[in-house]
Amino acid sequence: MKIFPSLLLVPFCQRVGTRNVITLLRFLGILLLLIVLYCVLFHLLMAGEGQTHSWITGLYWTLTVMSTLGFGDITFHSDLGRIFSIIVLLSGMLFMLTLLPFTVIQFFYAPWMATQLDLRIPRSLPEESQGHVILIHDDEVTRTLIRKLRQFHYDYVMLTPSMQTAQSLKDEGIHTMVGELDDPQTYRNCRIEQAGLIAVTASDVVNTSVASTVRGLCEDIPILATVQHRDSVDILELSGCNRVLHLGEMMGAALARRCVAGDAMAHVVATFNELQVAEAVTANTPLVGKTLRESRLRELLSINVVGLWERGVFQAARPDAVIHQSTVLVLAGSEQQLHEYDELFCIYTHSSAPVLIIGGGRVGRATGKSLAERGIDYRIVEKLPERILDDGHYVEGSAADFETLKRAGIMDCPTVIITTHEDDLNVYLAIYCRKLRPDVQIIARATAERIVGALHRSGADLVMSYASMGANAIFNLLKRSDVQMIAEGLDIFKLEIPRTLIGKTMAELGMREATGCTVLAVSSADGMQINPSPTLPFPAEGEIVVIGSAEAEEVFLAKYSTRR
Repeated sequence: MKIFPSLLLVPFCQRVGTRNVITLLRFLGILLLLIVLYCVLFHLLMAGEGQTHSWITGLYWTLTVMSTLGFGDITFHSDLGRIFSIIVLLSGMLFMLTLLPFTVIQFFYAPWMATQLDLRIPRSLPEESQGHVILIHDDEVTRTLIRKLRQFHYDYVMLTPSMQTAQSLKDEGIHTMVGELDDPQTYRNCRIEQAGLIAVTASDVVNTSVASTVRGLCEDIPILATVQHRDSVDILELSGCNRVLHLGEMMGAALARRCVAGDAMAHVVATFNELQVAEAVTANTPLVGKTLRESRLRELLSINVVGLWERGVFQAARPDAVIHQSTVLVLAGSEQQLHEYDELFCIYTHSSAPVLIIGGGRVGRATGKSLAERGIDYRIVEKLPERILDDGHYVEGSAADFETLKRAGIMDCPTVIITTHEDDLNVYLAIYCRKLRPDVQIIARATAERIVGALHRSGADLVMSYASMGANAIFNLLKRSDVQMIAEGLDIFKLEIPRTLIGKTMAELGMREATGCTVLAVSSADGMQINPSPTLPFPAEGEIVVIGSAEAEEVFLAKYSTRR
């Protein structure tokens, strides 16, 4: 009960609230004077008609008429009295039924509610806050990062200057704090000295301002920023950023790595020290039609097949899994083991036709550059003339036009890579390309994580999420885990050996069957053991490298605690 009066007094303690209350009191004063005037005129007019009433009766009549109750027990008999009644009635409708509620809401209730909302959103973190991640700007990357931080039980706070935005984020269950992004006191209130990381993902200008402000307060805090334009990389680094991510180029390189054009060799997509994870197309090789058991890859090369891609769906490796023309193998092994695989299959050529890239923006150009580094020819379809370079790799026109796609080589290309930033358009193009070429490999870029499923259903074999890639890169800078995204929904992650695994074996635990994850390597003081035997006990100290889908990763982390 003591809290409620204090909340009512909050608006009076603020300059704007005090001004609003004064305005409300002035309005009430005018309304009171009007009521007094009507009471006086009521008595004068009643006296002119020969009627006598008390002052209480006059006030009673005035209030009933102004509030439109109009009981009718007291009435005027003359036309002048009736005209006066009409004036009182109309003024009452204006003041009591319209202006009074509006004034109370506008100058008292609304500010009071705003004050309550302001009290709900913190402007500082507790002094004991430690190791938390500070996020600047609400976007798809930070939303995905928040889910990963929650998964690994790390504290975070989203910093925003807008109270309305903060309230909306709080209603979604996101930890939020209000403060101006260019104010040093905001970051002191964020306990910047005790934070583990600050991630800025806004525009290049805002990122630069935030980085310079934070670096002026703390020399040790890791600052990670995303960049939209390559020219801004140096500026952000000079402003104090430890790492600057050009997500457009990262996405382009990732899309190019997934392309199976050119040969049937193993192409490395992730590296953990001596361990390498690669993907290899099986089309036109002797592997087609065989099961993994019949392929004998592990016996011949000591290489581990950890999974298979079939039209965008990842399947954990099973001995009876059949290899088809469209299958892409996910391999794990050392550099030497992958080299031996290449020596066996380098003679099989998948296609020499150019790869088709749809979209000539930052991601499309980066994809073409990465393909060129691999010695793979490509064609970029782009409808905006200002984006087209005269280097022989561009085809001007709309990708929705068959003639344009035909000129770009849609009927012969081994792979179509869709790189536009519009997710709905990417879904449309995936459906269109799959209809034109049922056998072609389709790789698509997704900006929002929620569109990944729609792209797979539309015919995309592989989808790379802009949000997931950025979130993983930021998360890795925490240096408490190491995660590499192979494709959307499939990650390789490194972590300390949990206590629940020490001294036990994978065969004993039935780890793959229980979680869907596969241990690729075990690292200890004796070195890294790649593709360890299922009967090998986990050491007391060290790290393990695990691969699995997003769902399998959740199960693994829930079943085997990652905290010591």
